[in-house]
This record gives sequence, C-alpha cells and structure tokens, in this order.
Amino acid sequence: MDKSGKEEGYYLIRKSAVPEVLQKVAVANKLLVSGKARTVNEATAAVGISRSTYYKYADDIEEFHDSAAGTTLTLIAEIQDEPGLLSDLLRIIAANDGNILTIHQSIPLNGVASLSVSVQIPRESDKVGVMLRELEELAGVRRIKIAAADTYKP
Repeated sequence: MDKSGKEEGYYLIRKSAVPEVLQKVAVANKLLVSGKARTVNEATAAVGISRSTYYKYADDIEEFHDSAAGTTLTLIAEIQDEPGLLSDLLRIIAANDGNILTIHQSIPLNGVASLSVSVQIPRESDKVGVMLRELEELAGVRRIKIAAADTYKP
C-alpha cells in the first residue's frame, strides 16, 4: 500500500504492452531530463499529448533499460531527520542486491532531508520491486522516486 492507503506495486512489462499514451509520457520525461525540451509544453507538443495527460502519468512511468551487466538506478527521496533512518534505508538496498554507488543527503530543513542514491542492480536480480516497496514503507520515508535508470557495463 502507498501512503494514501492504495494498493501499489510495480510491473516489468514489454513495451508493446504499454499503451501508446504512457509511452509518450515516458518519451516526454526523457526529453525533459535530457534537456532536449526545456518545458513541459515543449515536451508534450513534441510527443503529441496534452499537458494534463502528461501530469496525470508523469510520476508513474519511466523507461527501464537493462543490459547483460545490469542497471543503475538513481533514487530521489525525502526522509525525516531521524537517527538511523539513512542506515536502515541503505540496509534495505543492500539486502535486495543493490550496490550503492553514490549518496548525497542535503542538510535537513524543518526536519526533512533530500536524498539522492545511485544504486547498481545486477541483471540477475529480481528484487527491484521488493526493494522499492520496502523503501516506500520504511517509517520516516516521506517520498521516493526513481529519477533515472541507465545501463552500465562492468
């Protein structure tokens, strides 16, 4: 369940099974992240969807890349400033086959810190969904999102 009480999970599905509108949202996200589109208006115009459609699904779909070696995920989180919380978060990542590459935590403001963690996931791991669910359910984690997913070569 997510923080609002709704049942939530993750699926890894073939691109051909993803509705075209969601594929366009993923492309718009990619245009914005890469800087090829400077605004949401430019990105949505480029892919042929409305801004309202984009905003409806923007946080729910990201293109997933994998390779023979694996994937690097960059996770962005908002966490409470509580002793041991970062340690618990990193322990969950490690327990689910994640190799932590980088960590950056901001100075907490009003009891909340921003956190960016880059994690290497081996191809043979099937624990990404479990890891994300456990991170979302961790007490003190206010929000977590996959900001990027890139292939890497060892």
